[in-house]
Amino acid sequence: MARRHKKGCKIFVETDLEGVSGIWRFAQTRDRTTPDYAQAREYLMGDIAALVRGLRAGGATTIVISDNHGGGDNLVPHLMEPGAVYSTGKPRPGRPGLDATCDGVVLLGFHAMKGTPDGVLNHTQSSKIEARYWYNGVESGEIAQTALLAGSFGVPVIMVTGDTATCREARRFLGRSIITVPTKRGLGREAAELYPFEQTRQAIFEGARRALAALPDCKPYRLKMPIKAKREWIEHVERPSETRVVVREATLRDLSRLTGF
Repeated sequence: MARRHKKGCKIFVETDLEGVSGIWRFAQTRDRTTPDYAQAREYLMGDIAALVRGLRAGGATTIVISDNHGGGDNLVPHLMEPGAVYSTGKPRPGRPGLDATCDGVVLLGFHAMKGTPDGVLNHTQSSKIEARYWYNGVESGEIAQTALLAGSFGVPVIMVTGDTATCREARRFLGRSIITVPTKRGLGREAAELYPFEQTRQAIFEGARRALAALPDCKPYRLKMPIKAKREWIEHVERPSETRVVVREATLRDLSRLTGF
């Protein structure tokens, strides 16, 4: 049954970095000691601010931002937009704030799955060992993985931001009711047609407002249980022809481990 949108609803936001406005190179997302990474974190905060303003304008009063790129230490405190709670750092128990009390989930700054030709910085979990995942025979990326976790609580993903390939992947897995906001158009794995920040952040703001209105039409993402999961990755990066494949079954209790079994 679709959830009814109500004033005062709770939205959980998971953030990544590759799909944020202005980011198109791995140099911006891997080494947090570099100036490029520091600047990317500021870009992230700008997208988050636009999202928070839009969600609040749409009627959300509880907004939980979960920083989930790399080590989960990408937030810039002095740039935090008021009106949200921010979760960062590791180790954290699961995804604090994501539970059955949420009305919807937003995936901000996400990217397409490994191997997507026009996906900027495309990968699934690890771009260094080039991991790939299948659930019940369907190759799936981080959008589907996170949506599956949310779906285990009965919570739908209502909005995704990232490049145009990311938006396409989100609609493929989550349906046409989901709100997608493109922040760039991929020309290759590290090449993109970028959009001005003023344009993308206005689109994120408007998209967030529309996502709250679309919430009743969005459904939780679920798969038939037990899930048959397969993972493939490069065992020795220096010899990329050597790969490993592991296949296992998983129940709802195992969902949080399906991205790294």
